[in-house]
Amino acid sequence: MSEQHDIRALVRPHLMQMPGYEPVEPIDVMAARLGLRPDQIAKLDGNENPYGPSPRVAERLAAYRTYHIYPDPNQRAVREAIGAYINVSPDQVILGNGSDEMLAFVAQLFVSPGDVIVNCPPTFGVYDFLAEVFDARTITIPRNEDFSLDLPALEQALSSGAKLLYLASPNNPTGNVLPREQLLRILEYPVAVLIDEAYAEFAGESAIDLINEQGNLIVARTFSKWAGLAGLRAGYAVIPPQLVDTAWKVKVPYNLSVAAEQAVLASLDDKDELMANVRVILEERGRMFAELQKVSFLRPYPSAGNYILCEISGILARDVRDQFRTRGILIRYFDSPGLRNCVRISVGTARDTDRVLEALQEIGASVGK
Repeated sequence: MSEQHDIRALVRPHLMQMPGYEPVEPIDVMAARLGLRPDQIAKLDGNENPYGPSPRVAERLAAYRTYHIYPDPNQRAVREAIGAYINVSPDQVILGNGSDEMLAFVAQLFVSPGDVIVNCPPTFGVYDFLAEVFDARTITIPRNEDFSLDLPALEQALSSGAKLLYLASPNNPTGNVLPREQLLRILEYPVAVLIDEAYAEFAGESAIDLINEQGNLIVARTFSKWAGLAGLRAGYAVIPPQLVDTAWKVKVPYNLSVAAEQAVLASLDDKDELMANVRVILEERGRMFAELQKVSFLRPYPSAGNYILCEISGILARDVRDQFRTRGILIRYFDSPGLRNCVRISVGTARDTDRVLEALQEIGASVGK
């Protein structure tokens, strides 16, 4: 009998050492852990849309009859609909399993082992995760204290042979938008620049109109946030015309399910109602920000997304997160460079905000004792 082999010896060595990405837990898992019913949970840790998808999504999914047939590998119907929605040629739209897949797809296009990816933390953790997966060398340019880019340091990094730069606008978790004049300066360098616009519908700003005049710009967007489709995983990238042929050679066939495809089409058919929900969220964000400013141990930062980052003083942010959990409220906790003792609170319903404020009042009272 032959000796048993350890398949780990065949794994790319750098993957054995990488830390991995820590996602948020689903409601049912957290509810069971906390001894609560799922309907008692206010899930404010994943920036999901509390109002969910358009009712047309369920109708369309129920009416669909050919789930046993592979989806269109060329994604024609959804590309046409998205092209009309954002006013670009459908040829420049490519879809995948959430915008996370689009972030990875772009790395797959440009990054070989040892190539340089530039990252500007604090920001979305998937960028560092992808650099690890693709065995890239990361140049880290920390943001300024107000979370703006350290533009001189960034430009120096871009001029030293970098291949790819990820920038989120609005930035997650800090909420600030990348000024257009800074983006234009960045695009002067021979680097592929991906702007992650997962929260663009909340910010009301986009760089998509620059793609055809700036040959090194790619924009990634998603239906997870504004359209409430986080569980169905539908994201897309808008790419320069000269990249189209190569991109379609590389894209995995059938990577957008027919369920996600139908949900996207139904959402775009009902975009006015979905944008009405976005406006409600923005109003609630304004109310929550104003109330958080009144909490003595919080420093909330202005946000163009559907979330608010708060720096905490006088108490550990981890303890605040844990005390929220005992009350059935889930928030995101950070304690990394640039985000020491911080929490991020997604904007939920008015009732969710009331629960957050009530919890903070109780925590503040206990701190004062």
